[in-house]
Amino acid sequence: MKKLILTIAVILTVVAVSMAQKYAFVDSDYVLENIPEYQDALDILDEFSIEWQKEIEEKFAAVDQLYKDYQAEAVLLPEDMKRQRENEIIQKEKEAKDLQKQRFGRDGDLFMKRQELIQPIQEKIYNAIEEIAESLNYAFVFDKAGSLTILYAKAKFDISDDVLDEVGTVMQTVRREDRKAPSSGGSSTSSGRQRGNSNNANKMIDQHKER
Repeated sequence: MKKLILTIAVILTVVAVSMAQKYAFVDSDYVLENIPEYQDALDILDEFSIEWQKEIEEKFAAVDQLYKDYQAEAVLLPEDMKRQRENEIIQKEKEAKDLQKQRFGRDGDLFMKRQELIQPIQEKIYNAIEEIAESLNYAFVFDKAGSLTILYAKAKFDISDDVLDEVGTVMQTVRREDRKAPSSGGSSTSSGRQRGNSNNANKMIDQHKER
């Protein structure tokens, strides 16, 4: 009996502590969309992605042309010339694939550029969330735009604007009255225009891997 009473007491204590804990949530889509520097970073990443994509496509197009020329002329070529042309095609294809890996591979140029441009902004946002959570004694801060599914949340627990105000002490953010809601199209680390742009590089990487 005493054991049962003790167990119930422990459960009630845990429930009471859990209920006493404060929580809040942030919409990272909304936060990012109202940081001009983040939008600028996405534009820069897009420019690099498009430029490097074109560079790689030109390399593979040159390989395709070499192969077509070889097929058209193969019947007239001596064996040693055939081997020479084949080796040239293999080497050019290897150079194209190496460039592809250098630009879009793991730890490649695009990944490093993304780290250079995006990570400092993410760190400022995290620091702002941590500062608010510590000062207001929040036990948990959830990301509404993250993988965690939140079916319902009262607006009073949304600290997204507070986070933007805090980030605004170290970098430019959109004024409260001018802030816009995130574009429609789902939630991730970014949405709408943001998600399309920031994931552009990932799509390109996947396309190149399929070659």
